[in-house]
Formats: sequence, C-alpha cells, structure tokens
Amino acid sequence: MRLHRLDLTAFGPFGTTQSVAFDALSAAGLFLLHGPTGAGKTSVLDAVCYALYGSVPGARQSAQGLTLRSDHAAPATRTSVTLELTVAGRRLEITRQPPWERAKKRGPGTTLDKAQSSLREFEAGAWKDLSRSHQEIGEEITQLLGMSREQFCQVVLLPQGDFARFLRADAEARGKLLGRLFDTDRFGEVEKRLAERRRATEARVCEGDAALLADAHRMQQAAGAAMELPELTPGEPGLADAVLGAAAVARSTAREQLTVARAGLTAAESAQAAADRALTDVRELARSQRRFAEARERARALEERAGGHREAQERMDRARKAEAVAPALELRDAAGTEHRRAADAEARARESLPAGFDGAGPSGLATAARRAAEELGGLESARRAEHRRTALVAERADLDRQERADEDVLAEATTWLAGWDTLRTALQSRIDLAQDAATRAEQLAVQREPAQRRLTAARRRDRLTRDTDDARRQALASAERAVTARDHWLDLKEQRLDGIAAELAAGLRDGTPCAVCGATDHPAPARKAAGHVDREAEERALADHQRAERGRAEDERRLGALREALAAASAEAGDTPADRLAAETEELERDFARARAEASDLHAAHEELRHAEQEHRHRTAERQQAELRAASRAARREALDRERGTLDAELAQARGDSTSVAARADRLERLVALLTDAADAARHAEDSAQRLKDADARLSDAAFRAGFDTPRAAAAARLDAAAHRALQQRLDTWQTEEAAVRTVLAETDTVAAARLPPADQAGAERTAADSARRVREAASARDAAERRCAELDRLSARAADGVRRLGPLRAEYDRVARMAALTAGTAADNERRMRLESYVLAARLEQVAAAATVRLRRMSSGRYTLVHSDDRAGRGRSGLGLHVVDAWTGRERDTATLSGGETFFASLALALGLADVVTDEAGGVRLDTLFIDEGFGSLDDQTLDEVLDVLDALRERDRSVGIVSHVADLRRRIHAQLEVVKGRSGSELRRRGVD
Repeated sequence: MRLHRLDLTAFGPFGTTQSVAFDALSAAGLFLLHGPTGAGKTSVLDAVCYALYGSVPGARQSAQGLTLRSDHAAPATRTSVTLELTVAGRRLEITRQPPWERAKKRGPGTTLDKAQSSLREFEAGAWKDLSRSHQEIGEEITQLLGMSREQFCQVVLLPQGDFARFLRADAEARGKLLGRLFDTDRFGEVEKRLAERRRATEARVCEGDAALLADAHRMQQAAGAAMELPELTPGEPGLADAVLGAAAVARSTAREQLTVARAGLTAAESAQAAADRALTDVRELARSQRRFAEARERARALEERAGGHREAQERMDRARKAEAVAPALELRDAAGTEHRRAADAEARARESLPAGFDGAGPSGLATAARRAAEELGGLESARRAEHRRTALVAERADLDRQERADEDVLAEATTWLAGWDTLRTALQSRIDLAQDAATRAEQLAVQREPAQRRLTAARRRDRLTRDTDDARRQALASAERAVTARDHWLDLKEQRLDGIAAELAAGLRDGTPCAVCGATDHPAPARKAAGHVDREAEERALADHQRAERGRAEDERRLGALREALAAASAEAGDTPADRLAAETEELERDFARARAEASDLHAAHEELRHAEQEHRHRTAERQQAELRAASRAARREALDRERGTLDAELAQARGDSTSVAARADRLERLVALLTDAADAARHAEDSAQRLKDADARLSDAAFRAGFDTPRAAAAARLDAAAHRALQQRLDTWQTEEAAVRTVLAETDTVAAARLPPADQAGAERTAADSARRVREAASARDAAERRCAELDRLSARAADGVRRLGPLRAEYDRVARMAALTAGTAADNERRMRLESYVLAARLEQVAAAATVRLRRMSSGRYTLVHSDDRAGRGRSGLGLHVVDAWTGRERDTATLSGGETFFASLALALGLADVVTDEAGGVRLDTLFIDEGFGSLDDQTLDEVLDVLDALRERDRSVGIVSHVADLRRRIHAQLEVVKGRSGSELRRRGVD
C-alpha cells in the first residue's frame, strides 16, 4: 500500500482545505511530521484512518462522527477527507464526509445531513466511480488491505506508547493484543468446542452408565438375594466390568435353581400319573356297577310294558295293509274336492250375469261373450276421439292459466319499470357521494401520518427543550468547576516550581554530584518554605482538574447530543405549539373517520345499482316475452275450439244412452268378462263330476282286494305320517332297549364288577387332587426359575450390548477429554500448561521477536536480542514471555529492566517486526508507507543515529517512513518535513525540504 495524496477540509484542527502530497514526501524515503503540541500531527494520521475505515482510532471517534468537524471551519464548509492511494496494484480515491449539522436553507434552526462516502478507481487514464455505499467501500478496502482497523493502526500507524506497554506487559495483556492482531479467536473457539464436546460425551457416557445401572437393578430384582451390586456411580471406571461380573454370578445361581425346580416337577408329575391311574380304575369300577344296576331296573320296566307293545305291533300290521288302498283313497278325495270347487265357481259366475242367461249352457254363454266382444271393438275409434277431446279441454284450460299469469307479470313489470328512473337516479347519487367521501378519506389518510409525526416531534421538541435547558445549566456549572480546578492546579504547580530547589536539595548527599550543577559539595542547600507544595499535592490537584475536565466534556457531549435531537425535532415539528398540533390532529382524525364511514357505503351502492340494472333488464325481457306469448295463445285457442266442436258431434253418436264412450266401453268389457268366466266355470263343473264318478269305482275295487269290507274301513286303518313315525319309533325303542339290556346282563366284566364291594371314588379323587396341586406348585416353581433365567439372560445381553455400544463412546470421551485438557493447558502431559490459543500466539510472538531482533541489534549496536520465552510465571501458565539477551553480559533478562531509551528502540524494533509479521499474515500486502508516532526524545545522539539508520534502511524495500515527533534534533537530521502550524483560525500544513 502506498499513499499518494491526502486532502483535508474542516477536519480536526484544520479549518480550511489542506493537502498532503505523500509522493513528494515519500521520494525522500524518511520524512518528519512535526509541530507544536495540539497542532494536529495525530489528526493527519486520523484522517488517513478515517478515509480508509470510516472511523478514527480509540476514543477520538464519537457515535456519529460529529466531533471530527473542525471548530474553526466556516458554517457553510462541509467536513471532507479524500485519500488517493495504490493498493494491490489498483489506484483508488476514497472520499468520506461525516454527518454535518448545518443551518436550514429555509427557516431558522439546523438540520443534520447524513454521512457520505465514494470510491473511485483510475483506469485507462480516467477516474471510474465504483461505489457510494459505506458498507461496500469498507468491505472492499478491508479485503484489499487484508487488515482490520485495529491491525492497520498497529501496523501502519506505529504507536510507540502501546508497544512500550506491550514490551513490559504480562502474558495475559500480550495475549489480548496479539489475539486482536492475528485473529486467533478460532483457536479459542476450538478450545470451547472441545470442552463442550467433552461435556457432551461425558453426559452421554454417564447416561449409558445410568442405563447400565438401571439394568443391573432390574437383574437384582429378578435374581433376588443372589446378586450384589457394585457401589459405583455413573461415569466411574470399572462400572461395566463390575456389572457384567455380578450378572454372570446371578445367571449361574439362577440356572442351578432351575435344575432343582425341574427335578421336583418330574417327581410330582410321576406321583400324579400314579394317582390318575388309580382314579381311572376306581371310576371304571363304579361305572360298571352303576351300569349293571341300571340294566336290571330297565329289564323289570320292559316286562311291565309287554302288553302295550303287542297291541302296537298289531296296529302297525293293519296300517301296512291300508297302505295298498291309499292311492285310490287319495285319488277319490282329490276328485271330490275338485268337483266341489268347480260347482261353487259355476254358481258364483252365474250369479254375476245379467238377467236372461239363467238356463244357458256353456256353449250359449260362449256365443253371447263373442257378440259382446265384437260390439266393444267397434267403440275403439270413439274412445280415442274422447281421449283427444279431454286433452283439448286440458290444453284450453292451461292456455287460460298462462294468460292470467302473463297478465300478472305484465302488470308487475309495468309497475316496476315505471319507477326505474327514480331508483337509478337515487342509487347513482349515493355512489357519487360515497366516491367523494372515499377521495376525501384518501387525502386525509395521506395527511394523518405526517400530522402524527409532527405532533410526536413537537412533544419531543418540548421535552428536549426542557432537557437542553437543564443540560446547558449543568454544562455551565461543570465548565466553572473545571476552570476553578484548572486554576487551582496551575497555582499549585507554580508554587511547586518556585520551591523546586528545596525539593531537589532534599535528595542531596555529601559526595554525590548535584543533578543541576554537578558539584559534590553542597554548602548551602535550599530549605522548604512554609506552605511548600509537594508533588503529591500537585498530582491530587491535577487529578481533580482532570476529573472536572472529564465531567465538563461529558456534560458538553450530552448537551451537544440534546441540541442535535432538539434541532431534528424542531425541524420536523416547526414552531407550532404541541397543543395546537394535537387539536389539529384530532380534528383530522374525526374528519378521516367520517369520510371513511361515508365511503364505506360505496361498495353497497354499487352492488345495489348493479342488482337494479339486472332487475331492469329482467323485467323488460319478461314483459316482451309475455306479450309474445299472448299473441301465440290467441291463435292456438281458435284452433282448439274448432277441433273440439268436431269431436263433440262424433262422440254424441258413439256413446248412445251412456254418459260417455268410455262408460259404454267399460260396461261391454265387464259383460264380456262375466260371460267368458261363466262359460269356463260351467265346462269345468261337468268335467269334474265325471272324474269323481270314476274315482269311486276304483276305490271300491282296491278295498276289497286289500281285505277290507268297505272303503270306509280301509280309510280308518290308515295312519298319517306323524302317527306312523310315532308308532314305529315306539316299536324301535322297545326293541333297542330290550337288546341293550340283554347285552349288559350278558357282559362278564360287568357281572364280575357287580359282585365286588362298592368303589371309593371320593377318596381316589382327593388323592388325585393333592397330586395335581403338588404338580402345579412344582410347575410354578419351574416356570419362575425359567422366567428368572430368561430375564437375567435378556438383561445380561442388553447390558453386554450396552457395554459394547458404550465402548466407542467411552473411547471417544477419553480421546476428547484428553484433547480438551491438552488444549486447555490442564493435561498432565502439557508440562507448561499452555493453552492452544497461547501456543499459536507464542509461535507468532516468536516470529515477531525474530523479525524485531534484526533491527534491534542494529539499533543497539549488536548488544540486545529479543527472544520468546515459554517459561511459566510462578504457578500460572506459560507461553507469551518476552525477554532480552544482553550480549555484553551474556545473560537473559526481562524487558522491564530496559532503560527509557532502550525501551523506545526495543519497542520500535518490536513494532516494525510485528508490522512485517502481520503483513505476511494478511496475505503479503506490501506496505510502502509507515508512520511512527513519538518516542524519539528519550534517545541519545548515538542511539538516535542508529535508529534513524534502521528506519532509513527501510527505503531499501522502497518504503517511506513518516516520523511523528516534536523533537527539535530530528528537524536537523531529517530534511523532508511536513510541518503542522497552529493558529487562532486553525492549523495549516507546510512542506519543507521537498519540491
């Protein structure tokens, strides 16, 4: 990075536009930026930092950048900083303007303009605009430089005071600075992540151990007293092995108990089998004895019922003979039933006939039916004509109904259409009024938010006015206290300077040279006068003055902030009182509410008008259609009347003396049906009488052949199906019972059992029940033992599986815990208790020390070498120690033992070395322009020459170094100078020793 030009306008102490041509200063390689205290030397460096990053270092940056503006600038001049530089081979121009509080163009008061930024690049002989966004410009510059603002201020603007403190600081302070410069937070994050991962894996291991212990407690419940649990907690080593060992012992004990239970069950089952066999024998004996007794009883019952059995057998024989006559009997019954039904039907048919057909036979009735059917066929045409006339009458009545309906429609439509114009005018008027209200509501809505903002700003303005008055009074009081404290401090300082001789004389000793004149004899040392002011009193007064100044600055800052807020609120609210604005706002809200309420009717009015227009179109169409239908109905009515006259003449001839053709046809249809039914019934009656006569003859012949005297006797001997089955069942049951009784009484085993004493079945059942109970108890014991073994096997397998699954997790925990302890510096093998971030910073510090030593050896004529030390300080951690090796004594000592001048050039070498390392760390961005701020006043002439030689050697790398100092001897040694001259109207920049 090389700086070319810097333009300042109304920035810091510079009230007018000042320009710095860095190209001319850099040509000399080494240039001096000097001027009296407070002239603005540091402000030049602040301007460079502000142009690049939009902010200045340290506390000089306010919240909005308003303090960057020069108090000497004209009110119409805006603060601006323009920096032209080359970085990464690109020539850029950056312009930044901080926020500016200026007078309003119209009206009293001030307004605040926002900060502005612009970035341009010089390409192809012309400047090209790149961006005007603060964020984009900041990201672009940071990416090109590869450094943050803090790194830039440490690397390019070398603050010697900071590095002197860094040189003497402890390891923690060095770690904070190096961490900001080298961005080692990621290594700290690694430590945190490892610690979090260790806690997470530890929790998972404890969770797994807790589950293992829970399984162990379940195994203990299943095993009873056969298992003892280890007294270990989750996370302790050896827990898994102890649980698995106890589980193995419990499983072995449970299997032994299972073997004993199975042997007991086998013995119980054997005893039960013997008892069951004895019970079976006893039950069989009792059954045989009961069977023999029952057979004897059944035999006596059969002998008592023998007479009834013989009668039933004879009745069954007669029924079998009657079965031969059954077909003839059934045929005769069917013929008689049929004849009776045919005679009844014929009688009913003749009763329905009209008079004149009483003596007619089947043929006469059939002939009369044919004549009536022929007459009915001749009325078919007249029936169709009558149906047509009925349809004509219905259609004529329908036309009359339609005519009445159309008349109603016409009347209603005519009445509605008569009021259409009035209705449309009223609805259109509603729409116009609602539309006007909507327009008015939109206009009022636009005014509402500005009015509300103005009212809020007015209230804020009134509140800030009161706060500003209070802050102004407090600022005046703070300023008075600060002036009083400053005068008191200056008085004490003047009194101390007047009596400084006595203070110096207090430290004189005989034989010791005087610090003022160098004499070893002190014949008349000065004495302290009454009321002498010592150093402590002056320092207390200075501290009081500084506290008062800080209080004054804080009160002025608060007053400035309140004035800015008041100006912004006044600019927005104007001079109108808040009460008046509140009333206007309320009136505006009321007007807006009324307008919205009136405008809400717009949609309803539009909808009503749309529905009314649709109704108008519908009514008009209805009226036109009704008129068309009326014309059509008139023609149709005339045609219907003519056709009905023709049909009436034809029907009068066809219906005769009946009321209608349909009535005459119905009468003929009923007559034809009655005659036909009567003829059929007469023929069927004649046929059934002949069949009945034939059936009587066949029945008499069948009864004689079967051995019965008359057909009636054969009919009496017959049995119906139910009686036959019941009688046969009685006979079969007798035979079955008789055979069964004979069989039982003939069985040898049964007869032998009957001769034995009665069986004791109850005793045998008690013995068998006792055996079964003992088997159940043994089976329950066996089942419990099996369940215990199965549960222990299951829980042991789950515990073993849990141990296997916990193995990788426990190994991961051991590995992570070891890594976390190592990176945190708490592990036993981390001998120096060095954290990971400290280790990385130690490597960077070692690089910085090596780079700084190259220049420190030249500055100290080869005497001093900076070395990195990783020794532990007391019981603390190590890694960021910094020592100096004195070649004259050959000993290594702490940097805090260096003198003031030695500390300066050691810190300068350290700053230059740190700049080189940070530059390389940032991606190797070349830094062609550096600034070194103060510290040269503590060097003697020889050391100053050596330091300047080192700085001048930087030109070998085509660098330019700017030294910021007010040491007079440097103005003689460095010819290229940029002088800051301060005056009552602001500071100015002047170049010396360059063209």
